[in-house]
Amino acid sequence: MPSTTKAQPSSSTGSKGAKIEFSKETYLFWYESMQLMRKFEERAGQLYGMQKIKGFCHLYIGQEACVAGAVTALTKDDKWITAYRDHAHPLALGTSPNAVMAELYGKETGISKGKGGSMHIFDKEHNFFGGHGIVGGQIPLGAGIAFAEKYNKTKNLCMCYMGDGAVRQGAFHETLNLAMLWKLPVIFVIENNGYAMGTSVQRTSNVHELYTLGDAYDMPSEPVDAMSPEAVHKAVAVAAERARSGEGPTLLEFRTYRYKGHSMSDPAKYRSKEEVEQYKQRDPIEVVKKTILDKKYATVKDLEEIDQRIHEKVEESVKFAEESNFPDPSEALKDIYAEPNYPFILD
Repeated sequence: MPSTTKAQPSSSTGSKGAKIEFSKETYLFWYESMQLMRKFEERAGQLYGMQKIKGFCHLYIGQEACVAGAVTALTKDDKWITAYRDHAHPLALGTSPNAVMAELYGKETGISKGKGGSMHIFDKEHNFFGGHGIVGGQIPLGAGIAFAEKYNKTKNLCMCYMGDGAVRQGAFHETLNLAMLWKLPVIFVIENNGYAMGTSVQRTSNVHELYTLGDAYDMPSEPVDAMSPEAVHKAVAVAAERARSGEGPTLLEFRTYRYKGHSMSDPAKYRSKEEVEQYKQRDPIEVVKKTILDKKYATVKDLEEIDQRIHEKVEESVKFAEESNFPDPSEALKDIYAEPNYPFILD
């Protein structure tokens, strides 16, 4: 796993439009981070097919740059929240793959003690606030986290991710309104992979350029080529500077693509093979790999060693999950909200 100390570009990320040259360390961080996400998710998909992982399981394969590029633009003290496609975010932030895989297995050693599963991963140590199964439910929570940062005068911000389907929720519009009214330090990110479950944006929304939804609230908004960690970093860096200076939120539409179905139960027959292959030609991992080799930041052998190290980490996480225990039944009523004097009966 890459260090939790974020790799930084070699020149200033100051104002929008400024030329940014990224360092060797940044490119290698992106490569290793995205490869860890990819190989972890591929293994999770295999294990789901073996019924080792149960319930819902939404893979991030293809969307890795959405997270990797943002991590290098922010600090370790910034906060993160997302929907239920949430395995990759904590991995990029430094959460142990062992703890994430054990959570997918529902084991007590999981990062949410085996109680959250695939869709409800949390890691307080790395400022990751989930992992939320209700479509759009995390959007007002992200604004609330940002409100706390502003109230406490920390200069930290909240990265609030959502899928393109979530923008049709009323909570999205209510939250954007309040975030602008209160000038909250939050970056709203629409991960637009083209489909809300199996229905295209064109069939569910009159507005196809989703970033323009911010215009109704005078919120600075823009589309981002999220198959590129460079483009993601640049857009997030500008939005972060705005948030930290007290100017309020930004809405970014990350235009990305998932190579797999919406979830493991989705055969994705609503897409053509040609469409999927077209996006695979722009695979962010392969593009970054080519840049690293072209710039001679590393050799093929160096990258193969990184790949082998990642393979070992992922296999170690599977072994760890397999050998861990399921939670004791006595854990069922712990870590939940409860009124201490409220009467209840246990059989």
